[in-house]
Amino acid sequence: MKKSFQNVQAQAYTDGASRGARYLEGISSRQVKAETGAFARLDPGLPTDGMTVEAILDLMEKVGGEGTVASASGRYFGYVIGGALPAASAARALLSVWDQVADALTGPSVVRMEEAAIRWAVDLLGLPENTCGAFTTGATMANMTLLVTARDALLARQGHERGAGLLGAPKIRIVASAEIHATVLKSVRMAGLSSNDIEWVPVDGEGRMDIDALPVLDDRTLVLAQAGNVCSGAFDPFGALGDLCSAAGAWLHVDGAFGLWARVSRNLENRLAGLEKADSWVVDSHKTLNTPYDAGLALCRHPKEMEASMAIGAGYLPAAESNPANRAPEFSRSARGAETWAALLSLGRNGVAEMVDRFHGHATRIASELRALGFEVPHQVHFNQVFATLPSADAACAKIADHVQQSGEAWFGQATWQGKNGFRISVSNWSTTDVDVSRLIAAIAQAKRDLGV
Repeated sequence: MKKSFQNVQAQAYTDGASRGARYLEGISSRQVKAETGAFARLDPGLPTDGMTVEAILDLMEKVGGEGTVASASGRYFGYVIGGALPAASAARALLSVWDQVADALTGPSVVRMEEAAIRWAVDLLGLPENTCGAFTTGATMANMTLLVTARDALLARQGHERGAGLLGAPKIRIVASAEIHATVLKSVRMAGLSSNDIEWVPVDGEGRMDIDALPVLDDRTLVLAQAGNVCSGAFDPFGALGDLCSAAGAWLHVDGAFGLWARVSRNLENRLAGLEKADSWVVDSHKTLNTPYDAGLALCRHPKEMEASMAIGAGYLPAAESNPANRAPEFSRSARGAETWAALLSLGRNGVAEMVDRFHGHATRIASELRALGFEVPHQVHFNQVFATLPSADAACAKIADHVQQSGEAWFGQATWQGKNGFRISVSNWSTTDVDVSRLIAAIAQAKRDLGV
C-alpha cells in the first residue's frame, strides 16, 4: 500500500529523532571540539534530483554531527551557552511537528503556553505584577525591542509623536555602564540612536557601575545597566539607580541575558536588590534557564508603551485579545516561548533556584582551584562567571585556552578584562557535574605544564 504524505513525514521525523537521541547518548564521552576535516562533503552541489531523507540524515549525522562543538556537554564553558533541559528539548521536538505560528489565531495553545511562561518568569524574578513581555530570538532583539519602546516613550514626553520618525526629533541622552555588553550597543544603533554620544559611567574593580560617577539625569535620559557582567558576573547597583531614575523621570533598562536568573536564588537575590525599580529588563531562556536556542525575553513594566511601539495593524487581521506580535518585532515566528514553559514546569520554583545555586557553586570551586594553580581571579564570584589571568605571563592565557580546546577535554575562550589578558569560564549547563569540573581543572593544569608556564 502506498504510504500517505503524513506517514512519510512521520517516518522521517522518527528517523531524525532517533539520530538525535544517539548523539545525546554519546555526548559525555566524545571530545568537546568539532571535527572540521570533512566539511567539503556538506556542499556536494545542488543535485538535479533530490536526495532521500535517509541520505540527507546520514550526511548530517556523519559529517554535521562530528562537526558540532558539543555545547550540550557538561564540559562546555564558553560564551554562557546553556544546555537544553530534557523537557525543553522534548518540547522543541513536538513543536517542530506542530509547526505553529506564535499567534493567537493560528497557534492558540502555544500562545497560552507563552503567556503562562511570561507570568511565571515575572513572578520568579520579582518584577512588578503588571509587567508584560514578548519572546524574541535572543538578548540582542529583546534589547532592541525595549530600547525602541524607551525611545518612543521618552520622545512622547517631549511632545514628539510616534510614527513621526527621528528626523528632527528631540535628542535623547544615553547613560551607560562602561562595561555594558556589546550587543546592547548594537541594539542602540538598530533603534536609531547614537552610540557615539553615550555618557559612559566608570565601573569599579568588580565591573559594577560607580553610582557616585553617574551624571545628573533628566526626563530625556535612557540609562543602560546590566545584571551579570560578562567577565565577572557582577550586578550594577539597581536600588540606587532605580531611585535616581525615578526621581528624574529617566528610563532605566537592565540587560540581564544570563544574570537576571540569579534573582531566583535565596543566596544571591540580595545582589540584585532594587531590580524591580527598573522600567524594562532583558533575559534569555537559552542561557541560564537551559532551553534550546533561541529564546530571548523582553520584559516591560509599561504594557501600553510597549504595545504602542510594537503593535501591528492590518485590515485582514481580526482583533485578538492577546497577540504576541503586538509586543515584539516579529510578526511570523515559531512558538519558542513554549519551550520556556516546558522548562519552568519541569523545574518548578525550587528547581530553578537549585540549578542557579549549582552554577554558582561550580564557579566558586573553579575560581578556588585556579588560584591554587597560580592563576589570579581578580573579582568575587558573583554568579557563574570566572575570569582568570596569570599575573606574570598573561599572554600565555590565550595559549592555555587554545591548548584545552584542541585537547577536546573541555572548551572555554580567551578574554580581556580591565586591561588584563586571560580566559573566561562560564558555568551554565544543567548537566555539568563535579566530575566535569575536575576534568576542566585537570585539563588547564596539563596545559600549563605542557606550555611551561
